[in-house]
Amino acid sequence: MRRRRVFSPVHLGAFVIALLVALPLYWLAVSSLKPGAELGSLPPRLWPQNPTTEHYTEAFADYNFARYMLNSLLVATVSTAGVLALSLFSGYALARLPMRGKRPILVGLLMISVFPTVSVITPLYLIEREIGWLNSYQGLIVPYIAFHLPFAVWIMRNYLLRIPAEMEESATVDGAGPTRTVLQIIVPQALPGLFTAGVFTFTATYTEFLMALTFNSEDAFRTVPVGVALFGAEFEVPYGTIFAGSMAAILPVVILVLVFRRAVVSGLTSGAVKG
Repeated sequence: MRRRRVFSPVHLGAFVIALLVALPLYWLAVSSLKPGAELGSLPPRLWPQNPTTEHYTEAFADYNFARYMLNSLLVATVSTAGVLALSLFSGYALARLPMRGKRPILVGLLMISVFPTVSVITPLYLIEREIGWLNSYQGLIVPYIAFHLPFAVWIMRNYLLRIPAEMEESATVDGAGPTRTVLQIIVPQALPGLFTAGVFTFTATYTEFLMALTFNSEDAFRTVPVGVALFGAEFEVPYGTIFAGSMAAILPVVILVLVFRRAVVSGLTSGAVKG
């Protein structure tokens, strides 16, 4: 006999949260398709009477939005690759190798991961000006790696703790060195943790605003958040174009999360088992 499914308060709470998250995205998508005359209509329409893609055309044709997206994707991808490579070996060292001061290191990583960017933006700007990194890709990539590496190391260290040490011992008996052990034994087992750290890092670097605005003032190096913020003229705010650009900008992040959602959940829950 089948048991009836009972919707508990947990299900109701999850539904409410999902609805609160989905509504702004839905309104953003709908507003990006509304003609200019319907954007300020009262009462607001849940669906445009005359849908149009003119705002998307304006964003990509008049505001160089394709370049902004390319810059964001390039900076976020390279930064994420650097963070994953460094966090894998650093997390392995903290999880497996004997060393002094592990706890202070972990506490320091946790403190750095929540350090406010605005407090170091001025000295970073002065440093990049001196070494000629303003208006460049490396001027964003290197700080992004430095700021997001501590959190990724914390994730990888916690995840690697759950991998049985016997697998590494067997590889050592067979003559594998530390680097080979990490690449051939640890990496296949740590993929969920890598995906988790990668998704968080990519999303954070793709949407970062303050550094991108401060370090890159030339239009050729602007990223999506800065490009969207600077849409419009002195006496005009093109809300429809802003909605269209924002909608186009979030698509890579949405696709990334949908593709790797199971790996991300697995990495988060597995990494929480041991601390």
